Amino acid sequence: MINKSVKKPLIIINFKAYAEGTGEDALKIAKIAKKVSNETGKCIALAPQFADIRSIAQEFEIPIFSQHIDPIEPGAHTGKILPESIKEAGAIGTLINHSERQIKISNIEEVIFRAKSLKLITVVCASTANISMSVATLDPDMVAIEPPELIGKGSAVSKVNPEIITNTVSLVRKVNPRVAILCGAGITNGDDIKAAIKLGADGVLLASGVVKAKEQESVLFDLASQI
Repeated sequence: MINKSVKKPLIIINFKAYAEGTGEDALKIAKIAKKVSNETGKCIALAPQFADIRSIAQEFEIPIFSQHIDPIEPGAHTGKILPESIKEAGAIGTLINHSERQIKISNIEEVIFRAKSLKLITVVCASTANISMSVATLDPDMVAIEPPELIGKGSAVSKVNPEIITNTVSLVRKVNPRVAILCGAGITNGDDIKAAIKLGADGVLLASGVVKAKEQESVLFDLASQI
């Protein structure tokens, strides 16, 4: 890992654009995440909406990732996400190629290059084991295997399709053993995350299982206590 504040096993919570993860509610989740991290000793990172990165970073000492960046240099790029801007706001890394924000493989390489030039941690999402392997050759810090058909469905990939995790682990380790492997899609409880770790994952990337939960603290504590 590039940044000592990020350790395995790792939980990354993606706030997406959920109302429950916006503004003051984003700060509420950050407070819970920091508390659970302190109590369990486990590393919990957050990927909030861009507008909330700075406010969370200023109030809480917790790893923060951007949900996306564009491979651009400072200049006239209206509407694009400048890598320098998310770092200056307090993020230490970024998600890349999430299934809801997919980019071309050539752009993935460009984004990784730009992020590395700023010492930002890179987490590249992939939908299959073979794509995970291809992405691993680009030397990101982490690959997150997330079958899109299971995202937000409440059915954990670690239980519904464990083979995709074991295959990803095997293929990625062959081409680039330095890359950490996260598991996403449908992770909602401690049993789901425990299964993912047993299958060889170094952590999980999840969203609605925490952000939209009625009891966010108890859900996150259950997750963190099982890794």
